[in-house]
Amino acid sequence: MLLSIALIFLIGLLFGNVFAKIKLPPLFGMIIAGIIIGPFVLNQIDDSILNVSSEIRKIALIIILIRAGLSLDISDLKKAGRPALLLCFLPACFEITGMVLIAPALMNVSRTDAAIMGAVVAAVSPAVIVPRMIKLIDEGYGKDKSIPQMILAGASVDDVFVIVIFTVFTGLAQGEKISVVSFLNIPVSIITGIVTGIIVGAVLSLLFSKFIKNSTIQTIVLLSFSMLITVTEDMLPEFIPFASLIAVMVIGIIIKKKQVEIADDLKKQYNSLWTAAEVFLFVLVGASVDIHYAASAGLTVVFVVLGALLVRIAGVAVCLVKTNLSFKERLFCMIAYTPKATVQAAIGGIPLSMGLSCGNTVLTVAVMAILITAPLGAFGIDYTYKKLLK
Repeated sequence: MLLSIALIFLIGLLFGNVFAKIKLPPLFGMIIAGIIIGPFVLNQIDDSILNVSSEIRKIALIIILIRAGLSLDISDLKKAGRPALLLCFLPACFEITGMVLIAPALMNVSRTDAAIMGAVVAAVSPAVIVPRMIKLIDEGYGKDKSIPQMILAGASVDDVFVIVIFTVFTGLAQGEKISVVSFLNIPVSIITGIVTGIIVGAVLSLLFSKFIKNSTIQTIVLLSFSMLITVTEDMLPEFIPFASLIAVMVIGIIIKKKQVEIADDLKKQYNSLWTAAEVFLFVLVGASVDIHYAASAGLTVVFVVLGALLVRIAGVAVCLVKTNLSFKERLFCMIAYTPKATVQAAIGGIPLSMGLSCGNTVLTVAVMAILITAPLGAFGIDYTYKKLLK
């Protein structure tokens, strides 16, 4: 296990730096490193790590969302308004629709199977988007029109929406009927997540200002509470919908609102944590990619993924209608809303484990979505933000 951890860090950092040198996103190098040392190529990652890789990826995701919350200003978020709300669900709906229209014609699958594929690929990747939007906020790009804040908020809720839709479609494939309650779970889970985040954030703000002064201990306490909240979501019965990841981000927002100096100190601590978490996250995402499925997929899957992605981009454009954004700023938002990685790695294999006939196909599409859109989206954001944003 120790050897595997050392290999993940050293090879992940090496590949990340090599790709950075050739002007490509470091995360692409880390994903490639994960594929190479993962179970489907060299098999150099211990099973004990692979067995808990989903939990490790979730911890990394928690760190990302805490950083996002500590970077967001509520007043800036309010400026985003209607487009931020539409970005939470409309691009995903467009992409699922695109997949349902394109996949049956090109891949000879049923509409239901295509809908499951669409739900798997429709979620954007907070792991790719959030760090980059935080960087833009720190550097001041797009600040006047709250563009990074808008994308941050939309991307965070987008995942909750897509996972609920995915659950509905997989249930439909197993013979279950579509229930109105399933769709009502989406707004209810978002509301319960926000309320929980506000309460916990207020309590932690008080603790940090009155009793816990050491920033390192504050970092540990905040991370521990965030993990407890995430675990709580898994423990709650299905009839109590709760979006824990939204709650985690809201905690950071509340701490920033109530204790600005403490939030700034915490942000520095989490920036350091992210350096290690990023390597682990993307190497393990790469390790989850079955390269044999990707190799056997052929160009058809590539065309399907890209076709659905173009429909998604059209959905982002619709979200930005009647806003004060310029053409360049709208173009940046379309680019920024393309990368996928974490959610696809987490749920891409579920239909296969459920015994659905489309399982292998869904997994292949999820793999190709990661390999195509994660580097493409990351590179697009990194290369264009100085050219397209003020």
